[in-house]
Amino acid sequence: MAAILCATRGGEASIRAQMQAITLAKERQARLWFLYVADVNFMDHIGGAVVVDVATELEHLGEFLLLLAQERARKAGVQADILIKRGHFRQALVEAAREVEAGLIVLGRPGKEGSLTPPEYLAKLAHRITQETGIETLIV
Repeated sequence: MAAILCATRGGEASIRAQMQAITLAKERQARLWFLYVADVNFMDHIGGAVVVDVATELEHLGEFLLLLAQERARKAGVQADILIKRGHFRQALVEAAREVEAGLIVLGRPGKEGSLTPPEYLAKLAHRITQETGIETLIV
């Protein structure tokens, strides 16, 4: 059975996506993975040492968020593993999906107007990932 990969970054959209991924993993008896990507590309103009420090701190934050997601899954009776990647989000997501042999990728759609991640971008991202990998991508 193919695994389910749920990308998470914190916030309400991530929690909704996590809960949907947990439900799907339970229904499909699939292995569940939660992914956090420490993407520091917004700091391209800053010196290398600072970027490494920020990336490390983001990874620590990511680990904390993933442990919370893992605990949500445990409480629902689903075993979940966690994975942290560093780099461009889309590339890291595709790499992780291939690494865990995902059959489904779950992404959360921010619900607030004016979000940093517009729904159109997410739809294009999901379509591109599915085309590139053949892996179904669900936006929750």
